[in-house]
Amino acid sequence: MTERKTLKVRDTTDADAPELEKKGRGWKISDKRLDVLHDQARDMKRHASDAHKALAARFAKADLGRYTFKRFAVVGSAIVDFNCHNLGMAIAIDEEGADEKLARRRDKSLESVGVRVMHIKAADILENMDEVLARITAGMRLRIGDRGDARRRHDAEHPRQTTPRYDRDGNGPSRSYRKD
Repeated sequence: MTERKTLKVRDTTDADAPELEKKGRGWKISDKRLDVLHDQARDMKRHASDAHKALAARFAKADLGRYTFKRFAVVGSAIVDFNCHNLGMAIAIDEEGADEKLARRRDKSLESVGVRVMHIKAADILENMDEVLARITAGMRLRIGDRGDARRRHDAEHPRQTTPRYDRDGNGPSRSYRKD
């Protein structure tokens, strides 16, 4: 019989993670590969673990305002367990037997495009749900603060982009081409 090829992670350092380029629907990923990722995510939703189902049920009941977590979301070339696009935050549920090298590479690639990954053990979700939710909300608050700091830094560096050209009454710079 012939031997089947399996997907393996190259033996590299953490600093050697591939760079993602955020362009278009799939960050320079072919449509065929992106369709495979979405099919895989759909299959993962159908056959979710108990920890994943429990956390998804709590997220469905929780009122998080404009922040929602999408289950088994495709982000770039990775599938994360939960993703909040508004916060740029992903939650990875660490099941026993998962490949740590692959997870580190994925996390490094996601961090390079601004997505923070929070790891939570599956056993913790099943045993201490309230503690896990407190950790997630603390992570959300931290991420909201980070985004606010980045916005303020951007506003300070680019003041012309942040002030409106005209106020609500229509007052603004004079238009020299207009004769009243």
